Amino acid sequence: MKIVSTNVFVGPNVWAGFPVIRHVVDLGILEDWPSAKIGSDFVEGLVGALPGLSDHGCSYGTEGGFLRRLREDDGTWMGHILEHCAIEVQNVAGTDVTFGRTRGTGVQGQYNMVYAYRQRDVGLAAGELALKLLMHLLPQSLRAQIDFPFDPAFDWQTELHSFVLHAQRKEFGPSTGSLVRAAQDRDIPWIRLNQGSLVQFGHGKYQKRIQATITSETRHIAVEISCDKEDTHNLLSDLGLPVPLQRIVYSAAEAIQAAQKIGWPVVVKPLDANHGRGVSINLTKDDEVAAGFAEAELHSKSAAILVESFVTGFDHRMLVVNNKLVAVAKRVPGHVVGDGKHTISDLVATVNQDPRRGIGHQKVLTMLEIDNQAKRLIADAGHTVDTVLPAGDVFYLRSTANLSTGGTAIDLTDVVHPDNRDMAERAIMAVGLDVGGVDFLIEDITRSYKEIGGAIV
Repeated sequence: MKIVSTNVFVGPNVWAGFPVIRHVVDLGILEDWPSAKIGSDFVEGLVGALPGLSDHGCSYGTEGGFLRRLREDDGTWMGHILEHCAIEVQNVAGTDVTFGRTRGTGVQGQYNMVYAYRQRDVGLAAGELALKLLMHLLPQSLRAQIDFPFDPAFDWQTELHSFVLHAQRKEFGPSTGSLVRAAQDRDIPWIRLNQGSLVQFGHGKYQKRIQATITSETRHIAVEISCDKEDTHNLLSDLGLPVPLQRIVYSAAEAIQAAQKIGWPVVVKPLDANHGRGVSINLTKDDEVAAGFAEAELHSKSAAILVESFVTGFDHRMLVVNNKLVAVAKRVPGHVVGDGKHTISDLVATVNQDPRRGIGHQKVLTMLEIDNQAKRLIADAGHTVDTVLPAGDVFYLRSTANLSTGGTAIDLTDVVHPDNRDMAERAIMAVGLDVGGVDFLIEDITRSYKEIGGAIV
Protein backbone atom coordinates (compact mmCIF):
# COMPACT_ATOMS: atom_id res chain seq x y z
CA MET A 1 0.00 0.00 0.00
CA LYS A 2 1.43 3.37 -1.01
CA ILE A 3 0.47 6.95 -1.83
CA VAL A 4 0.93 7.42 -5.58
CA SER A 5 0.26 11.17 -5.75
CA THR A 6 -0.99 14.05 -3.60
CA ASN A 7 -2.91 17.26 -4.25
CA VAL A 8 -3.56 19.97 -1.67
CA PHE A 9 -6.59 22.08 -2.61
CA VAL A 10 -6.63 25.47 -0.88
CA GLY A 11 -10.13 26.53 -1.93
CA PRO A 12 -13.31 25.19 -3.58
CA ASN A 13 -12.57 22.13 -5.72
CA VAL A 14 -14.22 19.17 -7.44
CA TRP A 15 -14.45 17.33 -4.12
CA ALA A 16 -15.75 20.01 -1.76
CA GLY A 17 -16.38 23.72 -1.38
CA PHE A 18 -13.54 24.02 1.13
CA PRO A 19 -9.85 22.95 1.40
CA VAL A 20 -9.14 19.22 1.14
CA ILE A 21 -6.17 16.93 0.58
CA ARG A 22 -6.39 14.22 -2.08
CA HIS A 23 -4.12 11.19 -2.04
CA VAL A 24 -4.23 8.66 -4.84
CA VAL A 25 -3.71 5.45 -2.87
CA ASP A 26 -2.64 2.11 -4.34
CA LEU A 27 -3.68 -0.70 -1.99
CA GLY A 28 -1.54 -3.36 -3.67
CA ILE A 29 -2.26 -6.79 -2.17
CA LEU A 30 -4.47 -5.15 0.47
CA GLU A 31 -7.14 -4.77 -2.23
CA ASP A 32 -7.92 -8.41 -1.40
CA TRP A 33 -7.94 -7.76 2.37
CA PRO A 34 -10.92 -5.78 3.64
CA SER A 35 -11.11 -5.16 7.39
CA ALA A 36 -13.31 -8.18 8.13
CA LYS A 37 -10.81 -10.50 6.42
CA ILE A 38 -7.79 -8.98 8.20
CA GLY A 39 -9.40 -9.91 11.52
CA SER A 40 -10.91 -8.58 14.71
CA ASP A 41 -7.49 -7.94 16.31
CA PHE A 42 -6.79 -5.32 13.63
CA VAL A 43 -10.14 -3.61 14.19
CA GLU A 44 -9.85 -3.62 17.98
CA GLY A 45 -6.26 -2.36 17.79
CA LEU A 46 -7.40 0.49 15.57
CA VAL A 47 -10.23 1.46 17.93
CA GLY A 48 -7.84 1.26 20.89
CA ALA A 49 -5.41 3.63 19.16
CA LEU A 50 -8.11 6.07 18.00
CA PRO A 51 -11.19 5.65 20.22
CA GLY A 52 -12.76 8.75 18.65
CA LEU A 53 -13.49 6.65 15.55
CA SER A 54 -16.57 5.45 17.41
CA ASP A 55 -18.10 8.90 16.81
CA HIS A 56 -17.77 8.67 13.03
CA GLY A 57 -21.16 8.18 11.39
CA CYS A 58 -19.81 7.19 7.95
CA SER A 59 -22.39 6.03 5.37
CA TYR A 60 -24.95 5.15 8.05
CA GLY A 61 -25.14 8.74 9.29
CA THR A 62 -25.31 7.71 12.93
CA GLU A 63 -22.71 7.51 15.70
CA GLY A 64 -20.83 4.24 15.44
CA GLY A 65 -21.53 3.89 11.73
CA PHE A 66 -17.88 3.60 10.76
CA LEU A 67 -17.18 0.87 13.34
CA ARG A 68 -20.21 -0.96 12.03
CA ARG A 69 -18.69 -0.86 8.54
CA LEU A 70 -15.39 -2.16 9.89
CA ARG A 71 -17.05 -5.13 11.57
CA GLU A 72 -19.58 -6.10 8.92
CA ASP A 73 -19.21 -9.41 7.10
CA ASP A 74 -17.71 -7.71 4.05
CA GLY A 75 -15.83 -5.09 6.08
CA THR A 76 -14.42 -2.02 4.35
CA TRP A 77 -11.25 -1.39 2.40
CA MET A 78 -7.99 0.14 3.57
CA GLY A 79 -8.34 3.37 1.59
CA HIS A 80 -11.61 4.13 3.37
CA ILE A 81 -10.05 3.27 6.73
CA LEU A 82 -7.09 5.55 5.99
CA GLU A 83 -9.50 8.42 5.24
CA HIS A 84 -11.21 8.14 8.63
CA CYS A 85 -7.91 7.78 10.48
CA ALA A 86 -6.46 10.90 8.82
CA ILE A 87 -9.55 12.82 9.93
CA GLU A 88 -9.49 11.46 13.50
CA VAL A 89 -5.75 12.07 13.98
CA GLN A 90 -6.42 15.75 13.22
CA ASN A 91 -9.35 15.75 15.64
CA VAL A 92 -7.12 14.40 18.41
CA ALA A 93 -4.81 17.38 17.85
CA GLY A 94 -7.72 19.80 18.21
CA THR A 95 -8.39 20.35 14.50
CA ASP A 96 -12.13 19.85 14.10
CA VAL A 97 -12.64 18.34 10.63
CA THR A 98 -15.22 15.77 9.53
CA PHE A 99 -15.33 15.58 5.73
CA GLY A 100 -13.89 12.63 3.84
CA ARG A 101 -14.47 10.66 0.64
CA THR A 102 -12.86 7.56 -0.83
CA ARG A 103 -13.71 6.63 -4.42
CA GLY A 104 -12.13 4.34 -6.99
CA THR A 105 -10.03 5.90 -9.77
CA GLY A 106 -11.02 3.28 -12.34
CA VAL A 107 -7.68 1.52 -11.95
CA GLN A 108 -7.85 -1.77 -10.05
CA GLY A 109 -6.72 -1.26 -6.42
CA GLN A 110 -6.34 2.52 -6.72
CA TYR A 111 -8.52 5.06 -4.89
CA ASN A 112 -8.95 8.80 -4.56
CA MET A 113 -8.75 9.27 -0.79
CA VAL A 114 -9.94 12.78 0.14
CA TYR A 115 -10.17 14.44 3.56
CA ALA A 116 -10.57 17.95 4.96
CA TYR A 117 -7.78 19.87 6.65
CA ARG A 118 -7.37 23.24 8.33
CA GLN A 119 -3.61 23.70 8.14
CA ARG A 120 -1.70 22.22 5.20
CA ASP A 121 1.31 20.75 7.02
CA VAL A 122 -0.88 19.31 9.78
CA GLY A 123 -3.22 17.69 7.26
CA LEU A 124 -0.37 16.08 5.33
CA ALA A 125 1.33 14.87 8.51
CA ALA A 126 -2.00 13.39 9.69
CA GLY A 127 -2.23 11.31 6.51
CA GLU A 128 1.34 10.04 6.92
CA LEU A 129 0.83 9.12 10.57
CA ALA A 130 -2.50 7.40 9.83
CA LEU A 131 -0.79 5.28 7.17
CA LYS A 132 2.00 4.30 9.59
CA LEU A 133 -0.56 3.28 12.19
CA LEU A 134 -2.53 1.08 9.80
CA MET A 135 0.59 -0.66 8.52
CA HIS A 136 1.86 -1.42 12.02
CA LEU A 137 -1.53 -2.82 13.06
CA LEU A 138 -1.53 -5.40 10.29
CA PRO A 139 -0.82 -9.01 11.30
CA GLN A 140 2.77 -10.12 10.81
CA SER A 141 1.81 -12.50 7.98
CA LEU A 142 0.52 -9.56 5.92
CA ARG A 143 3.30 -7.19 6.85
CA ALA A 144 5.83 -9.67 5.46
CA GLN A 145 4.20 -9.31 2.02
CA ILE A 146 4.15 -5.50 1.95
CA ASP A 147 6.92 -3.19 0.79
CA PHE A 148 6.71 -0.55 3.54
CA PRO A 149 9.46 1.01 5.73
CA PHE A 150 8.36 -0.58 9.01
CA ASP A 151 10.05 0.83 12.11
CA PRO A 152 10.53 -1.85 14.80
CA ALA A 153 10.66 0.90 17.43
CA PHE A 154 7.32 2.42 16.36
CA ASP A 155 5.34 3.51 19.42
CA TRP A 156 1.88 4.90 18.70
CA GLN A 157 1.48 7.05 21.82
CA THR A 158 4.88 8.66 21.32
CA GLU A 159 4.16 9.32 17.64
CA LEU A 160 0.74 10.77 18.44
CA HIS A 161 2.12 13.03 21.17
CA SER A 162 4.78 14.36 18.78
CA PHE A 163 2.12 14.97 16.12
CA VAL A 164 -0.09 16.92 18.54
CA LEU A 165 2.83 19.17 19.51
CA HIS A 166 3.69 19.64 15.83
CA ALA A 167 0.06 20.51 15.08
CA GLN A 168 -0.03 23.07 17.87
CA ARG A 169 3.03 24.80 16.47
CA LYS A 170 1.34 25.03 13.08
CA GLU A 171 -2.22 25.77 14.20
CA PHE A 172 -3.55 29.07 15.47
CA GLY A 173 -3.15 29.68 19.19
CA PRO A 174 -6.24 29.92 21.41
CA SER A 175 -6.65 33.69 21.03
CA THR A 176 -6.12 33.82 17.27
CA GLY A 177 -8.31 30.77 16.76
CA SER A 178 -11.12 32.34 18.78
CA LEU A 179 -11.00 35.53 16.70
CA VAL A 180 -11.01 33.58 13.43
CA ARG A 181 -14.01 31.51 14.56
CA ALA A 182 -15.80 34.72 15.57
CA ALA A 183 -15.16 36.09 12.06
CA GLN A 184 -16.50 32.90 10.49
CA ASP A 185 -19.65 33.13 12.61
CA ARG A 186 -20.20 36.64 11.21
CA ASP A 187 -19.44 35.64 7.58
CA ILE A 188 -16.36 37.89 7.59
CA PRO A 189 -13.79 36.61 5.06
CA TRP A 190 -10.32 35.92 6.43
CA ILE A 191 -6.96 34.71 5.17
CA ARG A 192 -3.81 33.59 6.95
CA LEU A 193 -0.87 35.68 5.76
CA ASN A 194 2.00 33.62 7.18
CA GLN A 195 2.72 30.39 9.02
CA GLY A 196 2.10 32.09 12.36
CA SER A 197 -0.69 34.26 13.76
CA LEU A 198 -0.84 37.00 11.10
CA VAL A 199 -4.43 37.07 9.81
CA GLN A 200 -6.33 39.46 7.54
CA PHE A 201 -10.06 40.04 7.99
CA GLY A 202 -12.03 41.54 5.09
CA HIS A 203 -10.64 42.90 1.83
CA GLY A 204 -9.43 46.11 0.24
CA LYS A 205 -9.58 49.36 2.15
CA TYR A 206 -11.83 47.79 4.81
CA GLN A 207 -9.38 45.05 5.74
CA LYS A 208 -8.06 44.70 9.27
CA ARG A 209 -5.14 42.59 10.43
CA ILE A 210 -4.29 40.87 13.68
CA GLN A 211 -1.21 39.05 14.93
CA ALA A 212 -2.41 36.96 17.86
CA THR A 213 -4.05 39.68 20.03
CA ILE A 214 -2.20 42.59 18.44
CA THR A 215 -4.52 44.44 16.05
CA SER A 216 -4.11 46.93 13.22
CA GLU A 217 -4.85 49.65 15.77
CA THR A 218 -2.35 48.55 18.44
CA ARG A 219 0.46 51.06 18.93
CA HIS A 220 4.01 49.81 18.70
CA ILE A 221 5.18 51.81 21.73
CA ALA A 222 2.37 50.29 23.83
CA VAL A 223 3.46 46.80 22.83
CA GLU A 224 7.07 47.57 23.74
CA ILE A 225 6.02 48.87 27.16
CA SER A 226 3.72 45.93 27.90
CA CYS A 227 6.43 43.40 26.96
CA ASP A 228 8.84 44.95 29.47
CA LYS A 229 7.72 44.17 33.02
CA GLU A 230 9.97 46.86 34.53
CA ASP A 231 8.67 49.65 32.26
CA THR A 232 5.08 48.59 32.88
CA HIS A 233 5.61 48.41 36.64
CA ASN A 234 7.21 51.86 36.81
CA LEU A 235 4.52 53.46 34.64
CA LEU A 236 1.67 52.03 36.72
CA SER A 237 3.43 52.84 39.99
CA ASP A 238 3.89 56.48 38.98
CA LEU A 239 0.12 56.68 38.39
CA GLY A 240 -0.61 55.40 41.89
CA LEU A 241 -2.00 52.07 40.69
CA PRO A 242 -1.49 49.06 42.99
CA VAL A 243 1.73 47.20 42.16
CA PRO A 244 4.21 45.19 44.27
CA LEU A 245 7.65 46.49 45.25
CA GLN A 246 10.14 45.54 42.57
CA ARG A 247 13.88 45.47 41.82
CA ILE A 248 15.75 44.52 38.64
CA VAL A 249 18.85 42.35 39.13
CA TYR A 250 21.52 40.68 37.02
CA SER A 251 23.00 38.03 39.33
CA ALA A 252 21.93 35.63 42.05
CA ALA A 253 23.83 37.70 44.63
CA GLU A 254 21.98 40.86 43.58
CA ALA A 255 18.70 38.94 43.71
CA ILE A 256 19.38 37.90 47.31
CA GLN A 257 20.25 41.48 48.31
CA ALA A 258 17.09 42.79 46.62
CA ALA A 259 14.97 40.19 48.40
CA GLN A 260 16.42 41.20 51.77
CA LYS A 261 15.67 44.89 51.09
CA ILE A 262 12.14 44.26 49.83
CA GLY A 263 11.34 41.88 52.66
CA TRP A 264 10.29 38.24 52.67
CA PRO A 265 8.55 36.53 50.99
CA VAL A 266 9.41 37.48 47.40
CA VAL A 267 8.79 36.48 43.80
CA VAL A 268 11.57 35.97 41.21
CA LYS A 269 10.65 36.06 37.53
CA PRO A 270 12.08 36.85 34.07
CA LEU A 271 11.84 40.40 32.77
CA ASP A 272 10.35 39.40 29.43
CA ALA A 273 8.82 35.88 29.53
CA ASN A 274 5.14 34.92 29.48
CA HIS A 275 2.71 32.07 30.29
CA GLY A 276 4.12 31.91 33.83
CA ARG A 277 7.42 30.51 32.60
CA GLY A 278 10.34 30.83 35.00
CA VAL A 279 8.28 32.34 37.83
CA SER A 280 9.08 31.27 41.41
CA ILE A 281 6.84 32.58 44.18
CA ASN A 282 6.67 32.76 47.97
CA LEU A 283 10.45 32.48 48.39
CA THR A 284 11.60 32.94 52.00
CA LYS A 285 15.31 32.00 51.99
CA ASP A 286 18.49 33.08 50.25
CA ASP A 287 19.03 29.67 48.63
CA GLU A 288 15.45 29.66 47.31
CA VAL A 289 16.03 33.06 45.69
CA ALA A 290 19.26 31.78 44.10
CA ALA A 291 17.40 28.76 42.71
CA GLY A 292 14.58 31.02 41.50
CA PHE A 293 17.11 33.25 39.73
CA ALA A 294 18.56 30.25 37.90
CA GLU A 295 15.06 29.13 36.84
CA ALA A 296 14.17 32.63 35.61
CA GLU A 297 17.41 32.82 33.61
CA LEU A 298 16.39 29.71 31.66
CA HIS A 299 13.29 31.50 30.34
CA SER A 300 14.52 35.08 30.02
CA LYS A 301 15.49 36.61 26.69
CA SER A 302 17.73 39.14 28.45
CA ALA A 303 20.12 39.18 31.40
CA ALA A 304 17.63 41.09 33.54
CA ILE A 305 15.63 39.29 36.25
CA LEU A 306 12.96 40.78 38.50
CA VAL A 307 12.59 40.39 42.26
CA GLU A 308 9.36 41.68 43.75
CA SER A 309 7.31 41.47 46.91
CA PHE A 310 4.99 38.47 47.18
CA VAL A 311 1.33 39.46 47.05
CA THR A 312 -1.30 37.01 48.25
CA GLY A 313 -4.71 36.59 46.69
CA PHE A 314 -6.45 34.88 43.82
CA ASP A 315 -5.19 35.41 40.29
CA HIS A 316 -7.57 37.28 38.00
CA ARG A 317 -7.15 38.03 34.29
CA MET A 318 -9.02 41.24 33.41
CA LEU A 319 -9.53 41.89 29.70
CA VAL A 320 -9.87 45.48 28.51
CA VAL A 321 -10.90 46.29 24.92
CA ASN A 322 -11.13 49.88 23.68
CA ASN A 323 -10.70 51.17 27.24
CA LYS A 324 -13.61 49.13 28.62
CA LEU A 325 -13.40 46.08 30.87
CA VAL A 326 -15.18 43.30 28.97
CA ALA A 327 -14.26 40.09 30.84
CA VAL A 328 -12.76 38.87 34.11
CA ALA A 329 -11.63 35.31 34.81
CA LYS A 330 -10.53 34.04 38.20
CA ARG A 331 -7.68 31.67 37.44
CA VAL A 332 -7.12 28.70 39.71
CA PRO A 333 -3.77 26.82 39.64
CA GLY A 334 -3.75 23.21 38.53
CA HIS A 335 -4.77 21.09 41.51
CA VAL A 336 -6.25 17.84 42.75
CA VAL A 337 -8.81 17.22 45.48
CA GLY A 338 -8.20 14.34 47.89
CA ASP A 339 -10.78 11.61 48.43
CA GLY A 340 -9.06 9.63 51.19
CA LYS A 341 -8.58 6.66 48.85
CA HIS A 342 -6.34 7.56 45.91
CA THR A 343 -2.75 8.78 45.67
CA ILE A 344 -1.74 12.16 44.25
CA SER A 345 -0.55 10.37 41.12
CA ASP A 346 -3.92 8.62 40.75
CA LEU A 347 -5.80 11.88 41.29
CA VAL A 348 -3.76 13.60 38.56
CA ALA A 349 -4.59 10.76 36.17
CA THR A 350 -8.28 11.13 37.02
CA VAL A 351 -8.23 14.90 36.41
CA ASN A 352 -6.54 14.32 33.04
CA GLN A 353 -9.41 12.08 31.95
CA ASP A 354 -11.51 15.24 31.61
CA PRO A 355 -12.24 15.43 27.84
CA ARG A 356 -11.68 19.19 28.00
CA ARG A 357 -7.99 18.64 28.83
CA GLY A 358 -5.34 18.11 26.19
CA ILE A 359 -1.67 18.61 25.42
CA GLY A 360 -0.63 22.28 25.51
CA HIS A 361 -3.35 24.38 23.86
CA GLN A 362 -4.89 21.37 22.11
CA LYS A 363 -8.12 21.88 24.09
CA VAL A 364 -9.63 24.50 26.40
CA LEU A 365 -7.73 23.06 29.38
CA THR A 366 -4.22 21.63 29.62
CA MET A 367 -3.15 18.29 31.06
CA LEU A 368 -1.72 18.34 34.58
CA GLU A 369 1.88 17.17 34.78
CA ILE A 370 3.93 15.98 37.73
CA ASP A 371 7.03 17.88 36.61
CA ASN A 372 9.86 19.46 38.60
CA GLN A 373 7.69 22.30 39.93
CA ALA A 374 4.96 19.89 41.03
CA LYS A 375 7.50 17.57 42.65
CA ARG A 376 8.98 20.51 44.56
CA LEU A 377 5.57 21.56 45.88
CA ILE A 378 4.77 17.96 46.79
CA ALA A 379 8.07 17.59 48.66
CA ASP A 380 7.66 20.96 50.41
CA ALA A 381 4.32 19.74 51.74
CA GLY A 382 5.96 16.58 53.08
CA HIS A 383 4.19 14.39 50.52
CA THR A 384 5.19 12.05 47.70
CA VAL A 385 3.28 11.14 44.54
CA ASP A 386 2.06 8.06 46.45
CA THR A 387 0.56 10.08 49.29
CA VAL A 388 -3.19 9.60 49.83
CA LEU A 389 -4.74 13.01 50.51
CA PRO A 390 -7.59 13.28 53.05
CA ALA A 391 -11.06 13.67 51.59
CA GLY A 392 -11.72 17.27 50.55
CA ASP A 393 -8.09 18.42 50.80
CA VAL A 394 -7.11 20.64 47.86
CA PHE A 395 -3.48 20.29 46.77
CA TYR A 396 -2.00 22.71 44.22
CA LEU A 397 0.54 21.33 41.75
CA ARG A 398 1.42 24.80 40.45
CA SER A 399 2.41 28.08 42.05
CA THR A 400 0.89 30.10 39.19
CA ALA A 401 -2.59 29.89 37.72
CA ASN A 402 -1.86 29.94 33.98
CA LEU A 403 -4.22 27.81 31.89
CA SER A 404 -1.21 26.63 29.87
CA THR A 405 0.12 24.85 32.99
CA GLY A 406 -3.11 23.09 33.89
CA GLY A 407 -5.10 25.84 35.61
CA THR A 408 -8.82 26.46 35.30
CA ALA A 409 -10.88 29.66 35.02
CA ILE A 410 -14.10 30.99 36.56
CA ASP A 411 -16.02 33.85 34.90
CA LEU A 412 -16.51 36.74 37.36
CA THR A 413 -17.19 39.54 34.86
CA ASP A 414 -20.56 40.49 36.34
CA VAL A 415 -19.46 40.82 39.97
CA VAL A 416 -16.32 43.00 39.72
CA HIS A 417 -16.21 45.94 42.13
CA PRO A 418 -16.33 49.32 40.29
CA ASP A 419 -12.98 50.38 41.82
CA ASN A 420 -11.31 47.26 40.43
CA ARG A 421 -12.97 47.84 37.06
CA ASP A 422 -11.64 51.41 36.93
CA MET A 423 -8.19 50.26 38.02
CA ALA A 424 -7.93 47.76 35.12
CA GLU A 425 -9.15 50.29 32.57
CA ARG A 426 -6.71 52.96 33.81
CA ALA A 427 -3.82 50.49 33.65
CA ILE A 428 -4.46 49.54 30.01
CA MET A 429 -5.08 53.17 28.99
CA ALA A 430 -1.80 54.15 30.66
CA VAL A 431 0.14 51.60 28.63
CA GLY A 432 -1.77 52.62 25.50
CA LEU A 433 -3.15 49.28 24.34
CA ASP A 434 -6.43 48.88 22.46
CA VAL A 435 -6.60 45.26 23.71
CA GLY A 436 -4.86 44.36 26.95
CA GLY A 437 -4.95 41.93 29.86
CA VAL A 438 -4.33 42.88 33.50
CA ASP A 439 -3.18 40.12 35.86
CA PHE A 440 -4.54 41.21 39.24
CA LEU A 441 -4.08 39.47 42.58
CA ILE A 442 -6.81 40.10 45.17
CA GLU A 443 -8.60 38.00 47.75
CA ASP A 444 -12.09 38.99 46.59
CA ILE A 445 -12.69 40.73 43.24
CA THR A 446 -16.13 41.85 44.44
CA ARG A 447 -14.47 44.13 47.01
CA SER A 448 -12.36 47.23 46.31
CA TYR A 449 -8.60 46.93 46.25
CA LYS A 450 -8.57 50.22 48.17
CA GLU A 451 -10.24 48.39 51.05
CA ILE A 452 -8.60 44.94 51.10
CA GLY A 453 -5.42 45.45 49.05
CA GLY A 454 -4.27 43.75 45.86
CA ALA A 455 -1.69 44.28 43.15
CA ILE A 456 -1.18 44.20 39.39
CA VAL A 457 1.47 41.55 38.74
